[in-house]
Amino acid sequence: MSRTLPFTKGHGTGNDFVVIADPDGSLYLSDDQIAALCDRHMGIGADGLLRVVRSTAIYEGAEAAASGAEWFMDYRNADGSKAEMCGNGTRVFARYLVDAGLASIDGGLRIGTRAGVKTLTRSERGFEVDLGTWRAEPDDILVRARGLDVARPGTGIDVGNPHVVVALSSHTELDALDLAYRPILDPEPRHGANVEFVVPGDPLVRDGVGEVRMRVFERGVGETLSCGTGVAAAALAVRHWAGPAAPRRWQVDVPGGTLGVRIVDESDGEHVLLSGPAALVYSGEVALA
Repeated sequence: MSRTLPFTKGHGTGNDFVVIADPDGSLYLSDDQIAALCDRHMGIGADGLLRVVRSTAIYEGAEAAASGAEWFMDYRNADGSKAEMCGNGTRVFARYLVDAGLASIDGGLRIGTRAGVKTLTRSERGFEVDLGTWRAEPDDILVRARGLDVARPGTGIDVGNPHVVVALSSHTELDALDLAYRPILDPEPRHGANVEFVVPGDPLVRDGVGEVRMRVFERGVGETLSCGTGVAAAALAVRHWAGPAAPRRWQVDVPGGTLGVRIVDESDGEHVLLSGPAALVYSGEVALA
């Protein structure tokens, strides 16, 4: 027995999502159902699913509701597993709320996530989200990937979800990676991690803006055209490696486009902000088994 489920398809620099409106939290989607919806051959096709639910209607939204964030982004990876956050997803989520007349972004739009409340504003690139504070992990992680001759050290960066960033020597080396296979991390983080492979620009800084090129393997998904929090992690890692003279503004090129990163000082520490476009591509209905 099946029922019809309305949906919207959206993306941010090619990182694409199935958006499901469920304001009252009455819809239950199993991991298998989400995986079926995100399947690129037999479903709609997406890197993940965004369920649009009021913070008061989901048990994980209590903190967001208490802080005045009306909406909660229930983000699920393409395999159905839960994720803390998705930087590109926040922009698509905001675009959906604004276009549907459910919220206004004027003065800032606060949305709940499993990594806390995030604030979005408009920017010259489209939307900018404050991802909050970040930290670099103290110990390197060895990363093995198909296409690399030897394991490379990676730096752990936490921006509300876990990342491991690996520096490569050239664009040729970056292009040669086969990310159809999951990179192996040693030691493996408890909850896994997204893995970013980066090539710093040459020169690294142009007109006060740092430049990086990146490819990413997302846990629970595979290689994606873009990863917003991964872009932030990549810029933070390269800045961390470059030292105190490194800039606070970055441009990161991914297969799906270009995103901007800013680092600003706040009372609770350094915040990282991510900016880029968000598009809603089409809406429709799908039979949900």
